[in-house]
Amino acid sequence: MKALQKAAASKADTKRRKPATSAAPAQRRAEKAPKNVVSMKVAITHPDRIVYPAMEITKSEVAEYYAAVAPWLLREAMRRPLSIVRCPGEIEKACFFQKHEESSLGDAVHSAKIKEKNRKTARYLYIDSPRGLVQLAQMNAIELHVWGATIDDPDHCDRLVFDLDPGAGVAWKRIAAAARDVRAALKKTQLQSWLRVSGGKGLHVVVPLRPAAEWNAAHAFAEMLARTLAAQSPQNYVAVAGEKNRENRIFIDYLRNARGATSIANYSLRARDHAGVALPIGWEELRRISSADAFTLHDVPGLLKRRRRDPWQDIGKIEQALPAQPS
Repeated sequence: MKALQKAAASKADTKRRKPATSAAPAQRRAEKAPKNVVSMKVAITHPDRIVYPAMEITKSEVAEYYAAVAPWLLREAMRRPLSIVRCPGEIEKACFFQKHEESSLGDAVHSAKIKEKNRKTARYLYIDSPRGLVQLAQMNAIELHVWGATIDDPDHCDRLVFDLDPGAGVAWKRIAAAARDVRAALKKTQLQSWLRVSGGKGLHVVVPLRPAAEWNAAHAFAEMLARTLAAQSPQNYVAVAGEKNRENRIFIDYLRNARGATSIANYSLRARDHAGVALPIGWEELRRISSADAFTLHDVPGLLKRRRRDPWQDIGKIEQALPAQPS
């Protein structure tokens, strides 16, 4: 818990910090440039290229971050179909999504045949090793988004995700309260849930399902819960997508619980100014956090070393199924 408080304080200091002088980053890049290989023997080309201008974070630092968090990230992302956000230049300038195979991504970046809506098959990306993760970083992958299913059983959902997406004018306290409301609603259906700061604007409430559920049933349940909360508290919540619909309200995004939809992976960076990280947290830690991007590339590796307990360590042990739906 103290580790979270320290990391959050570090984030606040970072936002207040003035940009470094040109000499400091130049010296740092010069020191990093010869070190063109991180662990797992992945050569990082153009290691001194700036990826996050506001933070003066280089491509090499991004790769080193993913090498450091690989054991934790892979607990959730391993063997799940991936969509990646690749940024060959600076973030938010030339970024694009990719979900299908490309041979140049690396020998440890794999693909699996998955049937799509049109009944045709396509080869979707996945990784199963730290080396694959770092190879993605070498190919300028900044964000990793995962299915709520594995490549071994893509037709069944083993994770529900409720993405609490705030509109303009919504204070952080209201987003935190929304997460607690979703958790309480899930508890009424005998479902336990886990929490993640998105690294962007909102929070994710995540529900493991063992055994995994049919996608149609998972989507129907998630929609029912979101619409129920929106009907009970229309001044706070909306279950319809669109900026105009969620002005001063929070969109309870249940749409991520459909076959082929994705949500940000645990420990993924975000392609946003301050290099925020999608970080799993404990419910008791929520009251000490001030924003969804409170943790950055600089904070998280140290936080993981200091943490005594992974707040998500039991998520894979839970046996729980969707409640029976009325016919």
